Amino acid sequence: MNERLKRLLTLVSVMMFIGIFLSACTEETEDASANDSGAAMDEYEAGDTFKAKEPITISMLYSDHPNYPIQEDWLLFEEIEKRTNVSFDTTVVPMSDYEQKRSLLISSGDSPLIIPKTYPGQETPFVASGAILPVSDYVKYMPHFQATVEKWNMKPYLDGLRQKDGKYYLLPGMHENVWPDYTLAIRTDILKELNLEVPKTWEELEVVLTKMKEAYPDVTPFSDRFKFESTLNIAATSFGTRAGWGLGTGLKFDKEEENWYFAPATDAHKEMVTYFHGLVEKGLLDKESVTQDDDQAVQKLINGESFVINTNSQTIVQYRSDMEETLGKENFAISKIPVPGGPEGQVMAGTKLENGIMISSKAKDNPNFKAILQFIDWLWYSPEGKEFTKWGVEGVTYTKAEDGTRKLTEDVNYVGLNPSGTKELNVDFGFSGGVFAYGGSTELLHSMMSEEEIEFQNAMAETKEVLVPDPPIKYDQMQLEKQNLLKTPLLDHVKQNTLKFILGSRDLSEWDSYVKELEAKGLADYVDLANKVYDEQNK
Repeated sequence: MNERLKRLLTLVSVMMFIGIFLSACTEETEDASANDSGAAMDEYEAGDTFKAKEPITISMLYSDHPNYPIQEDWLLFEEIEKRTNVSFDTTVVPMSDYEQKRSLLISSGDSPLIIPKTYPGQETPFVASGAILPVSDYVKYMPHFQATVEKWNMKPYLDGLRQKDGKYYLLPGMHENVWPDYTLAIRTDILKELNLEVPKTWEELEVVLTKMKEAYPDVTPFSDRFKFESTLNIAATSFGTRAGWGLGTGLKFDKEEENWYFAPATDAHKEMVTYFHGLVEKGLLDKESVTQDDDQAVQKLINGESFVINTNSQTIVQYRSDMEETLGKENFAISKIPVPGGPEGQVMAGTKLENGIMISSKAKDNPNFKAILQFIDWLWYSPEGKEFTKWGVEGVTYTKAEDGTRKLTEDVNYVGLNPSGTKELNVDFGFSGGVFAYGGSTELLHSMMSEEEIEFQNAMAETKEVLVPDPPIKYDQMQLEKQNLLKTPLLDHVKQNTLKFILGSRDLSEWDSYVKELEAKGLADYVDLANKVYDEQNK
């Protein structure tokens, strides 16, 4: 081998070595804060209980619920510190102002490190600025999270969270199965009195309401709460549209045509508003349902001025308690019913995802970054942590039998599970609150449900087809800004006119004019943008 060739081979070898070295350095730099263990556990795997090697304090945004306002001396905080060596520096925000305050704090760069109570999609506006962590890069340090994803087949749901860069920025609450909560509550004693069956469809509900009105002319049988938003949401699924709390972007995906369309401009939406307008016109649905506050709606129910109202697993307990005082315990019966089916059949929309956690990008510069990830992983995603945040401390707030059955201790109550208890699990101890306790196995979910609620869950599971969620549309920042500019006037117009059609303040003969008004507000551009972005990613 001549000298010139030797020098060339040596130079190539040196360049290869430098390339490998620089690559390694880059990876090391990217993960430096996570690899610098700080207070993190050296050995931490799924099944382990996290405990920081030294006490640490983590800043956290806290959505304060008016029904169980935060208390510094909650057993929840005491036990977290005792078990994990972690305490919180909380920025407490009233629940009513939470979304606005969260946005301001993140945009200004002043947000705490842990940002819970964030629903899928709410993280998107903060991605482009780099203010929140691309957490999918770091879930390798979260073994309980990873185990849950694999065991419950969560990958398709997480893929729906991925942004344009292929990463996701939210750690969502995860459920083992899709589960419903909101539905209608009906006075079943009135059904029995009138020899009526529980309605299985919206058409059958109209028959029931008509019979109730005939028997009780002075009663408007259906007077709703939640500004009618929840009922529109649960009805929209079986009518094949989007409305109320589930309006979202207004877009639905046609799986056969593989394109997006605007549901509130379709015949399906017209059919739904026509149905509810019919109830109003016949005096079966209270016009005030869309304007009255919740207390007014509940007062009508508990005073016997209405027989049907929207509900969930917690509000049904409160209705029953209030009605015992107003009507007398033996003078009524009320129950949740399976959500009625509609033109699309007995279908149920849903997801396995719930609200979750954003992490400030500042966290990666924290010397205890890895410990923070391990702590979040244990508290929010391990079976042990989830049981703790939901049920509390064994022997203090609950007991556990050999077969795993949990029971609140004698003096502790929660959503009517132990009515004689004088202390509330969430109010007095901090457990089963919305900031910490969400997601989990079906067994854990059912463990805190009444027999009545479990029957409802089983009935929904047995009779409903769960619809597959629509795929994601991954807008980049400029596309997202354009989408928002187009979306706002369209959705405002939909909300206003959906209610106008239902109440009769706008005649249904003007439906075509309503659609043309949406077109004038940029409907075609809005739908075209969605399809363009989706096609670029998938076709």
